[in-house]
Amino acid sequence: MTETPMPYLIDGHNLIPKLGLRLDSFDDENELVAILQEYCRLERKQVEVYFDGAPAPHAGTRKLGTVTAHFVPLGTTADEAIRRRLKKMGKNAKNWTVVTSDRQVQAEARAVRAEVVSSDAFAKQLKAARASAPKPADDRKLSPQEVDDWLKLFKEDRKK
Repeated sequence: MTETPMPYLIDGHNLIPKLGLRLDSFDDENELVAILQEYCRLERKQVEVYFDGAPAPHAGTRKLGTVTAHFVPLGTTADEAIRRRLKKMGKNAKNWTVVTSDRQVQAEARAVRAEVVSSDAFAKQLKAARASAPKPADDRKLSPQEVDDWLKLFKEDRKK
């Protein structure tokens, strides 16, 4: 039986420090989104990530490839936004995986039969996926013999 790729609802600020990023960094959310985009590309996944504390002009939702980033406005939390999203999904919540370290959100996700993964465990999945990704081949220099062989081949091809 093959595993069905389940999309993720992620509490971004729970995950950032687990990846060695800093929450006080100006670009921490963009760095996480870039890591999630790479993960989605490698693993063919879909992600919704929630960041709380967005000031009014920056609050809102942005679709960034297969990553949808929700910048939750000040006065509410990512936890609340994730709960609302799960409730809105109804029975479809069981097809999603919630990534959070918050025990109350984990309990509520389980109550609607969503999968739950801790931020620590998901950070390990991200790191493993990145480590196993194919690396671009280094430009290798040809040996003098290989150059000669190619030249001969091209010369023979031109004679035909």
